[in-house]
Amino acid sequence: MNHSLNLKKLCLECLSIAREAGDAILTVYNSADFNVVEKADKSPLTDADLASHRLIIKRLKALTPDIPVLSEESTRVPFTERGRWQTYWLVDPLDGTREFVKRNGEFTVNIALIHQHQSILGVINVPVLDVDYYAWQDGGCFKTENRGKAHAIAVKKLDGKQLTVAGSRSHGSAMMQQYMKKLGDVKNLSMGSSLKFCLVAEGRADLYPRLGPTSEWDSAAAHCIVTEAGGYITKTDMSPLLYNTKDSLLNPFFFVFGDDSRDWSQYLEKQK
Repeated sequence: MNHSLNLKKLCLECLSIAREAGDAILTVYNSADFNVVEKADKSPLTDADLASHRLIIKRLKALTPDIPVLSEESTRVPFTERGRWQTYWLVDPLDGTREFVKRNGEFTVNIALIHQHQSILGVINVPVLDVDYYAWQDGGCFKTENRGKAHAIAVKKLDGKQLTVAGSRSHGSAMMQQYMKKLGDVKNLSMGSSLKFCLVAEGRADLYPRLGPTSEWDSAAAHCIVTEAGGYITKTDMSPLLYNTKDSLLNPFFFVFGDDSRDWSQYLEKQK
């Protein structure tokens, strides 16, 4: 743990930055029209992504001039340089651009602080709902609504009743369908962006299996939030999910869950 950083103070500053970015996104969202272009990886990019990106980068550089910032919309930093970073900001300025384009409100602003491959601070702003989730290492996990009083949130333990599973609104795969079949009779909660992690963090879902592609900025802010709420994010072999350990910024498949009394990997199809 980097003791020179006041994580609580930084987290509350980031909360303010994420809200400001969320407001900038809403200005575009509520306009009659906005530009959507396709990036090289076929994912959409809008004026709102860029407005949020520029604002967050500017604010974080002013807040902590010595800590590098990696955003989804940044130019790529080679691993030869990035791999030397002990501490850095990891940002998704608009997570759930597909949901934004569909205008269903299920998109977020994600800001995380990574230290030695782990998420030690996470802030998620949900602009349309005016809801925030935030946490810092050893500080607990909190939720606010309409910028009101914060209250602590926590994961729930398995209760032997029906399993509630969070899933993606825009992504589904044959592997995921097989996995869900093995889980048996479950209640599905479909949601876009990093909100799926938040469903686990606040005890509304037991499990979010991610058996499809994501990038490190998709999970980083939520990682600290889930952990501080008492939950877990692991790779599908139940080992820890880490950040900035390789050239690619893609995550391996992973599980997000509130209760570690069950081995969630047992429901995966065995590789032949």
